[in-house]
Amino acid sequence: MSTIEEKPRGGRMPRRARRAQLLSSALEVFVSQGYHSAAMDDIAERAGVSKPVLYQHFPGKLELYLALLDQSCDTIIDSAEKALNSTEDNRERVAACMSAFYDYVASAEGAFRLVFESDLTNEPAVRERVDRVTTECARLIAHVIHDDTGLPAEASNLLAVSLVGMAQVSARFWLHDRSGIPQNDAASLVAGLAWRGIRGYPRTDEPTTNHSHH
Repeated sequence: MSTIEEKPRGGRMPRRARRAQLLSSALEVFVSQGYHSAAMDDIAERAGVSKPVLYQHFPGKLELYLALLDQSCDTIIDSAEKALNSTEDNRERVAACMSAFYDYVASAEGAFRLVFESDLTNEPAVRERVDRVTTECARLIAHVIHDDTGLPAEASNLLAVSLVGMAQVSARFWLHDRSGIPQNDAASLVAGLAWRGIRGYPRTDEPTTNHSHH
């Protein structure tokens, strides 16, 4: 690929940079209008490109939406993983994970709407991605719950799914409710509820020595 600075009409851009720019413009349009109302014309116009350029990268509106969904799902799963790896203390892990969900929902670009409030959830490919957020995040959290409670994998996973559901539903409610509770306080409140529940399951496979809950 040539590195020479060239600025013909429309501006040449490396393919990856152009793709990122198109996704960014598409996100704005999809978040503000929803999938059904969004038009490829609007997205091309927002990105400052012709429609043929947009179609070179994405054959249609659904492909563009799914690419955005993949990006959004990866963001929240990666954030949950980072949160859980940020400390060895399980109580803090639950709190960090809850904060990650609240940060994601509160982010200005509103990408969470594509994942949690999509108007296209009857499309199997969309459903699959939305479900992946729950299953992947729960898989990560289930390890923490298993380590802390000694519950079998299936039970730990069900509790982890419940925690993910609690995180995303409460974060979305908090965002729309505007009750004045600061974001960190809201995340801490719900993390406290989750943690008190998890720590209520005593380990059964070992004595309570060297396993302190503060």
